[in-house]
Amino acid sequence: MDRRTNPYAPGAGLQPPELAGRESLLSDASIDMDRVLARRPAKGMILLGLRGVGKTVLLNRLRLTADQKGFRTARIEAPEGASLPQLLVPELRRLLHGLDLRQATTHHLRRAANVLGKFARAFKVKAVDVDLEFSVDLSPGEGDSGNLEQDLPQLLMALAEVAADRQTAIGLFIDEIQYLSPAELSAVIVACHEIGQQNLPFLFIGAGLPQTAALAGKAKSYSERLFNYPQVGALEANDARAALLKPAQAEGVAFNDEASEHVLQAAENFPYFIQEWGFQVWNAAPASPITSAMVRAATPGVVAQLDNNFFRVRFDRLTPLEQKYLRAMAELGPGPHGTGRIAETLGVPTSSVAAVRQRLVAKGMVWSQRHGETAFTVPMFDAFMKRQMPELLKHAPQTRSR
Repeated sequence: MDRRTNPYAPGAGLQPPELAGRESLLSDASIDMDRVLARRPAKGMILLGLRGVGKTVLLNRLRLTADQKGFRTARIEAPEGASLPQLLVPELRRLLHGLDLRQATTHHLRRAANVLGKFARAFKVKAVDVDLEFSVDLSPGEGDSGNLEQDLPQLLMALAEVAADRQTAIGLFIDEIQYLSPAELSAVIVACHEIGQQNLPFLFIGAGLPQTAALAGKAKSYSERLFNYPQVGALEANDARAALLKPAQAEGVAFNDEASEHVLQAAENFPYFIQEWGFQVWNAAPASPITSAMVRAATPGVVAQLDNNFFRVRFDRLTPLEQKYLRAMAELGPGPHGTGRIAETLGVPTSSVAAVRQRLVAKGMVWSQRHGETAFTVPMFDAFMKRQMPELLKHAPQTRSR
């Protein structure tokens, strides 16, 4: 069929043509935004889920909703090894300018500009110009201690006070929260807590892998009362079917029942995989209706596309020992698996692979819902590991010296 009219959108953060199954979450967030604008208390939100479930899609949609409601928003992604101030300052500078500097300069605006400039200098953020400098420092001792847990709340508080002056609100959106350092995550939580106590117009929405809730709780015990943690997972059967079929129907194309069930079973109802399967099957199918035979014919191409892109980009970041650890997990199935069983599958003591496991957690490849368990953060990664490494190579058993 014509690739130019292919409606599916596989990709990182791309908005699918049919955002099915997330209506309740979007509605709850919309109500919270209205409450913030009305200066009523509302909890922040942290979306939790595996790779490929659409967390970034939802984060982007929620930011768009906030923009449409009149929020001033800032969005960053927290990659591994990056500094939160380096990422955040340029966005907050843009946000400050978005609070309409052409209006009469207020005390709060001048103070926020001072705090932002001092914060940037304290954390060595280069090339920051807020276009507002004053001979009198309106923010003595604010934002410049070099202690992020102290300075970030002061900076965000100052910006929220400007938003209150302008009869608007600030929305801060952070993706991949699990990559924030403990000190950075703690600073974000403290900022949300202190701003909430002042009932200022500010809303935080983040997204991260499932371990993010535990990381937040470890950083600050009160975080469980500060945020809602909606779980974003595979779609329910009817929603998955809608995500696959409605975009095709809008283009006058149909799947027969067997074909659609084949795709959804292969995709395991995960949003990203539905988009990838739909995209590749559309391109391979000669005509409508799409049949099960067409889906089977397209399957090798779909698997190759996933292997060469979605899975491999993660596999290539791993050391040989990390790859071997994940291959042992794959031998046991999708998981979760006890760490002792994984070590046993490798033929080594549990203690000898603890460091490898910890590195995989830090890289966002595995997570632990319960103590002593390990699970993949990427759906279907066990099957990929078996395709990539057909043989599980165990460590040679250690022999005692005489």
